[in-house]
Amino acid sequence: MNQDLSITTLLLHASLAVQLVVLLLVVISVASWAAIIRKFFALKRMRALNEDFEREFWSGTSLNELFASAAQNAKFAGPMERIFASGMREYQKLRERHISDAATLLDGARRAMRASFQREMDAAESNLSFLATVGSVSPYVGLFGTVWGIMHAFTGLAALAQVTLSTVAPGIAEALVATAIGLFAAIPAVVGYNRFAREIDKIAIALETFIEEFSNILQRNLSAASAHATQSSAASGH
Repeated sequence: MNQDLSITTLLLHASLAVQLVVLLLVVISVASWAAIIRKFFALKRMRALNEDFEREFWSGTSLNELFASAAQNAKFAGPMERIFASGMREYQKLRERHISDAATLLDGARRAMRASFQREMDAAESNLSFLATVGSVSPYVGLFGTVWGIMHAFTGLAALAQVTLSTVAPGIAEALVATAIGLFAAIPAVVGYNRFAREIDKIAIALETFIEEFSNILQRNLSAASAHATQSSAASGH
């Protein structure tokens, strides 16, 4: 006799434990895909905002104008713009306190930018741990469902006087479905995690490079201001 071995039929006739495992894996898979889609668009927007600000930063616009624009656009700014704003904010606060030491000013701006950089990285890496957990745990959850289903199937076969392949196949097949769904949940999560980790590394490198370049600009400005002050003092002394 032909038996219906479709996945739906197998799951409907599976034991309660296997059904619960499959339900859990389906929920995890849906949550994983939702996290992947959100992270994909979030990183895409992050890259676009960083590129727009970097283009404007190197267009010749003054630092004060960029800072004023960043302050007005704080809610919609990208990570690079927020890092720039935090550095400029700290730099201006120190200048308002009449601190003229170049090393102190530069160190304060760099510390503010590094703190902002860490916050941006924490935000960029959100949900990555969830994807890593799904990728590593889902196959084992599916395997648990398979082992339980096979135990249940053999327990039922023990009461039969004659065992044939047709009596064994449905129980084994319904148990293996759990492993298949576990892999179905794990593979996209692993692929998504690896891709997003590489993208975040690229963004981190770009932000760290910007911090160094902006610090160099501040240092040059401070050196130029110090030289100008020295020349003015010398001229007034004569």
